[in-house]
Amino acid sequence: MPKIVRILTIPAVLAALLLIPGSAVPRPYPTVIAGLGDSITQATNTCCGPGSYPGRSWSTGDLPADGIRSHYERLAALHPQVSGNNHNYSVNGAKAASLAAQASKAVAQEADYITILIGANDLCASSASAMTSTADFARQIDAALETLHRGLPRARIHVSSIPDLYRLWSVLRSNREARRVWSGSGICPSMLGAGTSEAQRQEVVAREEAFNAILAETCAKYRSCRWDGGAVYRYRFSAGQISTLDYFHPGPAGQAELAELTWQAFNGHHSP
Repeated sequence: MPKIVRILTIPAVLAALLLIPGSAVPRPYPTVIAGLGDSITQATNTCCGPGSYPGRSWSTGDLPADGIRSHYERLAALHPQVSGNNHNYSVNGAKAASLAAQASKAVAQEADYITILIGANDLCASSASAMTSTADFARQIDAALETLHRGLPRARIHVSSIPDLYRLWSVLRSNREARRVWSGSGICPSMLGAGTSEAQRQEVVAREEAFNAILAETCAKYRSCRWDGGAVYRYRFSAGQISTLDYFHPGPAGQAELAELTWQAFNGHHSP
C-alpha cells in the first residue's frame, strides 16, 4: 500500500511544481546589451577633447581601466557570453521623438538588456516656452517602450530619470568659465542662458519633474521595464563630476557614478 501511495503522489507533486510561477526555469542572463538615449550615453566630452567617447559610456562602455564600470562590463563579469555584444544606439542631441527609431535598432539586434536615458534635450530648448510638451513627451516615450515590448517581449528594459538640470546651474553658476562656455556655445539656454530668469528656470524644473513622472508611469505599464525610482534625478552631483569641456555633460567621475547609481537602482535587489 505505501508503494501505491508514492506512485500516485509523484504526478501530483510534478503538477504542483508546474503551477509555481517561475519555479522551473530561471531567467537567463542577458547576452546582448543596447544603450539608447542622447549624448550622455554617448559619453560626449567625457575625455581628452570635444567629441563622443562611447567606450567610456556608463551603459555600454568597454574601455578597460578607465575607472568607469559600465553596465556592459558588469554584465560581462557575471556572464562572459555577453562579451562583444554591446551596442550603443544613442545619438547626440536626441529627443524623445527619436527614441522609437533607436528602439527599432535594439529590436533588430535582438538585445535583451536595454538602458534608456532621454529627456534633457527636450528640456534644453531655446527658451522655456519651446520645451517639448508633456503630451508629446508621453506619447513618444510610450511609442518607444511599445516598440521594445512588441519586438523584445522578454528583454529587460531599464529607464533612468533625467539628471537635475537646476542643480547643474546651481553648482556652476558662480564659475566664470562655465558661464562663458554656456553662453558662447548656446548650451541649454532654457536653464543655463545668461538672460534666463529664475521664473523661467522654475518652468524647466516643473517640466522636468513632469517628464520624470511620465517616464515612471509609462515604464510601469510594461512588465519587463524597470524604473530607477528617480535615483539619477535625486543624485547630488558635484562640480568635479562635470566635464570641463562644456560644463554640461558628465566627466569621467560623473560617468562612473552614473554607472554605479543606475546599476544599484536597477539591479540592487534583482538579478540583472
